[in-house]
Amino acid sequence: MLSIVIPIHNEEPSILPLYDRLTAVLEAMSQPYEILFVDDASTDRSFELLANLVETDPRLKVIRLRRNFGQTAALSAGFHQAQGDVILAMDGDLQHAPEDIPALLEKIHEGYDIASGWRKDRVDNAVTRKLPSRIANWLMAKASGIELHDFGTTFKAYRAEVLKDVQLYGELHRFIPALASFYGARIAEVPIRNTPRAAGDSHYGLSRTFRVMLDILTVKFLLRYFTRPMHFFGTIGLAGTTLGGLILGYLAMLKVMGRHIELEHGPLMIAGVILLLAGLMMFSTGLLGEVMIRTYFESQDRRIYAIREIRSRQQRAASPGRQT
Repeated sequence: MLSIVIPIHNEEPSILPLYDRLTAVLEAMSQPYEILFVDDASTDRSFELLANLVETDPRLKVIRLRRNFGQTAALSAGFHQAQGDVILAMDGDLQHAPEDIPALLEKIHEGYDIASGWRKDRVDNAVTRKLPSRIANWLMAKASGIELHDFGTTFKAYRAEVLKDVQLYGELHRFIPALASFYGARIAEVPIRNTPRAAGDSHYGLSRTFRVMLDILTVKFLLRYFTRPMHFFGTIGLAGTTLGGLILGYLAMLKVMGRHIELEHGPLMIAGVILLLAGLMMFSTGLLGEVMIRTYFESQDRRIYAIREIRSRQQRAASPGRQT
């Protein structure tokens, strides 16, 4: 079973052409499928068009959000409603060619957990889109340790069980491969076509680049310190308390020797106090983080690992048709 998840926001001109091309590709594949459009509170006639299509196609589902929550939330809503063993996400503006779907699914059939699209020949503006995207992708590859050329595209195919391990918040949808790598997901990259928008305006601009940079820092922290925040905050805290303690110890020694440290070393004394207090605060933050992480995993019965498969002789003996 294949589920196609398509978040949309004011994509009225693209909906019918996308639906026609998409169904033509899916019908030719002779595979059970469903299509889920997630309307992120469009203000045009997008929802009305989709509601009419639902009346004629039982494999089509339309999810309408109460307000504009953003692309990450729309994708998350679609993922939760999807019934397929494989879930493929794509944009609704026709910049993702439905004809590339078989190439993505081929990688899933080869055993990969995620097949990520790569807009190898981008048609976007070189200054506002290409250059910032190239920088962000390079930074993300270094931060995550995953050598992908294109983290930003939505056009990706996933095994459903992989998405169950990934919780999406903020604008982290573009970093699903990096987050899934925490649980050992195997990732392949597939070159895809990148065509200009057929109609409408892009919802992204140069300002998004700065938010991406903040997301990269978030993902870097989650990948490295999610289950051990004390290693991050404790290291900073140890450095601060050690340096602050040495400074204050040195000044205390001078005070015992009769020196007027308030007059001679006032700024150094303030720096020592600040470093000591900051170090203690970092230690406290690390301890709180450790408690919160344990509460998170235990309250939701989550594990810090993911099992790909289990094999045993007992399973083979219990399998149907086996002679005993």
